Amino acid sequence: MDNLTTALLGALGLVALAVFMRWQLLIRRRSLGSPEERATYETLHTASLTAPALRMGLDAESATKSLPHVRELLGTPTVAITDIHGTLAWDGPGSADDVAHLTTAALKSGATQASDQAIVAPLSVEDRVVGTLVVVSESASAGLARATTEVARWMSSQLELAELDKSRTALMEAELRALRAQISPHFIYNSLGAIASFVRTDPERARELLLEFADFTRYSFRQHGEFTTLAEELRSIERYLVLEKARFGDRLRVVTRIAPEVLSVTMPFLSVQPLVENAVRHGLEAKAGDGTVTIIALDAGTECLITIEDDGVGVEPDKVRQALSGPSTSESVGLGNVDERMRTVYGNEYGIVIETAPGLGTKVTMRVPKFAPSIDT
Repeated sequence: MDNLTTALLGALGLVALAVFMRWQLLIRRRSLGSPEERATYETLHTASLTAPALRMGLDAESATKSLPHVRELLGTPTVAITDIHGTLAWDGPGSADDVAHLTTAALKSGATQASDQAIVAPLSVEDRVVGTLVVVSESASAGLARATTEVARWMSSQLELAELDKSRTALMEAELRALRAQISPHFIYNSLGAIASFVRTDPERARELLLEFADFTRYSFRQHGEFTTLAEELRSIERYLVLEKARFGDRLRVVTRIAPEVLSVTMPFLSVQPLVENAVRHGLEAKAGDGTVTIIALDAGTECLITIEDDGVGVEPDKVRQALSGPSTSESVGLGNVDERMRTVYGNEYGIVIETAPGLGTKVTMRVPKFAPSIDT
C-alpha cells in the first residue's frame, strides 16, 4: 500500500510539474507580445548593435563592423558602404563595378538611385554627402527602396553624432590651449620671481619650490586626456598655492574642506585650478592685509558640489556677466573658459555660478555630475 501511495504521489507530482512548465511556456510566449511587437523589438535591437560602430565615424573599420547588422535590417543578399572615394566594405555577391553608375549619381545628387537589382542611398552629414549605402537584391522593389532610404537616413544621423563628438573634442582642445596660453605667462613670471628671491637666503627652500613648480607645470601642460579626477586637480592646486604662499607669505590663508567620496569624480582638465588662481590674483592680490581662499568639495547625491570663495576685493557683477558671455580677458583668468567647457561637456545647466560685489569677496560654485557618459581620463 505504501508503494502504491508513493507511486501515485510521484505521478501526481509529474503531472503538476508538466502543468507548471506548460503555464510558464505560455506566460513567456505572451510576454514576447504580438508578431508585430516582436518584429519591432528585433529591428530596434539590430539598430542598437549598428550604432556603436557608426558613432566612430565613416571609415573602413566602422563600415566593416556595422555592415552585418545593416544587412540583417534590410534582409538582402548584398549590402555595401562607400565614402566619396570608393568602397569601404562589401558584404555579399557582386562587386562595386556593378553599381558604380548608381553610386556616382547618388553622391552627386544626394538622392536615392535605383535599378532593377540595386539601390544606392546617400549618407549625409549636415547636408553634405559623405558616402552611400548600397543594396543589391534579385528584385529592387519600391518598398525596399523606401526601407534602404530610411536606413541610410538613420545611419546619417549616427554619423552626425560622430561629427558632433569630434567637434566637441576639438572645441575642448582649443579652449584648453587658450586657457594654458592665458594663465601661464602671469603665473610663471610670479613663480620664478618668488623662487629667485630664496636662491641666496634659503637655497633648500628655493629647490623645493622649483620642484613644486616643475610638477605644477608638468600637470598643466600635459598633452594626453581632456579630463582628470578631482584628486589630481586638487594636487595641482596644492602645488600652485605653495608657490603663491612663497610670494604672499602669511598674507595668504587657505581653508579646505573636501569630502573623501568625491575625490574620484571625473571632470574637465584644469577646471578648478583657474578658479583658485582667479581668487588669489584678482580677489586677494589687490586687498590690503590678509586674505583667505576657501576650497570646498562636497558630496551632493548624484553630483559633486565645488565652491571656491575668497574674502578679497570683489568685482562688479556686470564685469562677471561680461566675462561669462564673451571671450576671456586678462581680468578674468579662465572664468569664461571654464564656464564654456563645463556647459559643453555636461549641458547648459552646469555652467559656473558667481556671487560677488565690490568689497564683499567672490564665491564661485560649480556642479559636476558623478557619473557622465563618454568621459574618460
